[in-house]
Amino acid sequence: MKMTRFFPEGILTGTDENKAAVSSAYALEEAMHEGRILEARAVMCDSDHNLIVDLGGVRGIIPREEGAVGIREGTVRDIAVISRVNRPVCFIVTQLDKENGELVARLSRRAAQERCVSCYIEKLAPGDVIDARITHLEHFGAFADIGCGIASLLPIDAVSVSRIEHPSQRFRVGQAIRAVVRSREGGRVCLSHKELLGTWEENAAAFAPGETVPGIVRSVESYGAFVELAPNLAGLAELRADLRPGMKVSVYIKSIIPKKMKIKLIVIDAFDDEIKPEKPRYFFSGNKMERFRYSPEDCEKLVETVFT
Repeated sequence: MKMTRFFPEGILTGTDENKAAVSSAYALEEAMHEGRILEARAVMCDSDHNLIVDLGGVRGIIPREEGAVGIREGTVRDIAVISRVNRPVCFIVTQLDKENGELVARLSRRAAQERCVSCYIEKLAPGDVIDARITHLEHFGAFADIGCGIASLLPIDAVSVSRIEHPSQRFRVGQAIRAVVRSREGGRVCLSHKELLGTWEENAAAFAPGETVPGIVRSVESYGAFVELAPNLAGLAELRADLRPGMKVSVYIKSIIPKKMKIKLIVIDAFDDEIKPEKPRYFFSGNKMERFRYSPEDCEKLVETVFT
């Protein structure tokens, strides 16, 4: 059975279908009767925490209690509504009427979210690969919108194989990503990302002994410095007194040993510079992942994720 697809907020806004649906009162009325989920930009939150939505010639209002799942019950704070100002919001048109001669569209973001949960999120299973959009970053992980503003956690240890100190080293707020469902318990979905960034062999294939390449120092130990060559690939460099986590380096590749999953490096140069997150390169393009083996088949160590 094919699952109904829902998108993070902001995806529908620029589509021709959505533009047509919010272009006139007639189109809005048609969308209301069809129960379609639409998107538009929230231009203001009034003193009662009602969201005012830009619908061209029609005034759109999302009443406070319709602003998000949980607002009515008191389990979600009003910041979930206030923070949507100047951002796209999804909604279902619930009513069209006139107030003081002005046409007003009553909208519900909560209803759109409830439909997303019942028709999509509750049907997700471990291993499903989905679209997501980063909403905010914390030291312990990133939160991502997986549909209609419903946020899920992507823990920092699941961002990439190469360890990072903060998710901002990989992501920026508003960035569209792909993620794999790690687990789902009740209404909570936990995500992972590293399984989509390629195996050790897939990443190592881009490098060869004798090359000098750029890298980032991720940690400094007593026996050497771990240098990230790609988000899912790091090598061990000989220790230098001036190395610190976060430094950019150029490294000479001494050897690549698949059987031990090791890359031996020599630091040629090291310097401090701003590190901006790059667009992820995904090696997996499917919609379902049953198992991910990171380590090579003949490696002495098994590193894998099994989605159950």
